Parts: sequence; structure tokens; C-alpha cells
Amino acid sequence: MSQMRRFLSFRDFDWALLAMVALLCALSVFEIYSATLHTKYTGFHTKQMFWIAGGLAAMFLFAKIDYHRLLDWVPWAYGFCVVALVAVMVPGIGHKALGARRWIKLGPILFQPSEWVKVVLILVVARYFANLGARSLTGRDILKALALVGIPMLLVLKQPDLGTALTYTPILIAGLFLGGINLRQSLILITAAIVLVAGAWSSGKALKPYQKARLTSFINPDNDPRGTGYQIRQSLIAVGSGGIWGQGAEKGTQTQGDFLPIPHADFIFAAFSEEHGFAGAVLVLLLYFLILMRLIQNAQTAADLPGALIIMGVVAVLTFQIAVNVGMVIGFMPVTGIPLPLMSYGGSSVLFTFLALGVAMNVRMRRFVN
Repeated sequence: MSQMRRFLSFRDFDWALLAMVALLCALSVFEIYSATLHTKYTGFHTKQMFWIAGGLAAMFLFAKIDYHRLLDWVPWAYGFCVVALVAVMVPGIGHKALGARRWIKLGPILFQPSEWVKVVLILVVARYFANLGARSLTGRDILKALALVGIPMLLVLKQPDLGTALTYTPILIAGLFLGGINLRQSLILITAAIVLVAGAWSSGKALKPYQKARLTSFINPDNDPRGTGYQIRQSLIAVGSGGIWGQGAEKGTQTQGDFLPIPHADFIFAAFSEEHGFAGAVLVLLLYFLILMRLIQNAQTAADLPGALIIMGVVAVLTFQIAVNVGMVIGFMPVTGIPLPLMSYGGSSVLFTFLALGVAMNVRMRRFVN
């Protein structure tokens, strides 16, 4: 029986999904090399390759551990994550950079707990709504779900890291939607969210002035072209100058001229569009679309409700990050610092994405053997 399980697991691994992910990672390494060639970030493409290799190893590892065991262990992981988020704010433990305290330094490695929390929240939310069964949600059920996601979200906002905190919301929304929230409850939640956001905005305490400026500058970046509107303006120029086929690798004027901010991280899609044009941008977006559709197909074939909830949680987070990052690059969204999955440089982001894909693979591989 154990040999059959191993055989089935190997046979049912989603190699097509892995191939699409590998192609996206290859484009990422290539663009990071090109975008950082004449900057102080030269060589970051090599670091990205190491992160991708580590992510692949983590993905295969998580794919082999039965996701039902992960769901059993997740309360402990959730507690650990909350403790880690609190520890980040403690001077001497948390590492501060660029005005924010978001990391814990472990030797030469900077560990960002807020990225790992996303994987844990996907599992926590899936476990919570699966345990409720198919019954209608009560107000108490919804409040408990809000608390589960809200506690780490508030801790991350405290760092401050608005972008990462926002990525927790699609996990909650997907859980509520698939868990059976009705129209009346949805309208109440939406109204409460609008009131809460309006109150936080007007209070002047929840958001810092620079965060407000970043959230509003995309509406009219020309109002402050050298300040809050600079990033959006340079990004729009880069995307527009790419034309249909692009200016060519290592030839982007905005990217190579060091006008485009952090072209290897938050604005890598702008750098890629400048150098490879509309055709290259469509290729990347097509790859994302195929990856998301493949994940949704895997959710439809999951053996049970927890498995489906896990995969749809992964889909929700990835969709949100792709939409916000691409929207930011083309001036439709505010600059929030949300990375583009599998493309942007960053160890924590890359590892989170591979871990999330590993858990999704886990569900797919066990759809016939549970």
C-alpha cells in the first residue's frame, strides 16, 4: 500500500504547473540580471537562483507531507507566527531598515515572518471553515474568522508594512465566500469595512503621512513628479517606451539609466515591459493566467473541502498580488510594495510562493488516496 501511495504521488505531481512556474522563474532571473547589470545590485540574479532552488526543495518537501497533518499542526504554527511578529517589534531582535522593522536577523539571513504568515493563514482559514462544515455561517463564525486574520494583520501594520498586511485580506475573503457567507452578511461586512477604512484614514493614526501619499499619488502623479508621483511616472514611461517588441535586453533607457526605482523588485514588470515590450508583458500575464487556471482545476478535483479551501486560498493571494503589482506598474493602483510572485527579487517572497504551491501540489497528489 505504501508503495502504491508513493507511485500515485509521483504520477499525480502537477508537472505541467511546475513547468510554467519554472519558465516564469527563468524570466525572473534573466530580467533581474538585465535590470541590475550596471547598478549596485549587480549579482542579485545569482541570489535569486539560490532562493528559487531553496523554494523548489521546500515545495517538494511540503508536497510529500500529508496536508491533513499540516492542518493538525497549524494551530501551533499560528501561535509561533504571532510570537514572531511580536518579536519583530522588539529592539535587538527585530531588524530595522528603510524606516520599518520587518525582519529578524538570523546570521547573514534576514527572516521576514510576515511573508510566512500567509501560508499559515491559508491553512488556518481552510481548517476553520472546513470544521464548520456546510452549515450557514453565523455572525459569531464570521467574527472568529475576522479575529484569526485580523490579529496578524494588525501586528504587520504596526511594523509598518501596509502592502503585506493587505495580502492577508484575500485569504479571509476566499474563506468567507467558499465557507457560505450570505448576501446580507456580505453587505454588512462591506459597509463595516468602508466605515473602518474611512475612520482610519481621517484619524491620522492608523496610516502614516507617507503611506497616505503613496496611496493617493497614483491618481495624479504629475502633482508631485519629483516626490510621491516619481515612481508611478517613471514606471509609466518605462512601460510606454517598450512599444510592441521592447528595446531589447540590457537596453531599456529607464531601467539602465537608473530612472526606474528598484527595477529588480517591485517594478520588475515595468522593467520587463520596457525591454521586451507588449509582447513580453502578454507572455508573462498569460503564464500567470495559466498557472491560476491550473490551480483552480486542482481545487475542483480535491478529495475534500479542506483541500479545496487550501488551493483556493493560494489562488486568492496570488491573484491579489499579481493584480495589485501590475496595476501599480501601469498607474491603476497605488504603490504598496507588494511583489510580483515568482518575478520580483526577494527571498521571503519566493519561498512563500513555492511553499504555497507545494501545499497546493500536496492536495492534488492525494486526490485519489485519501
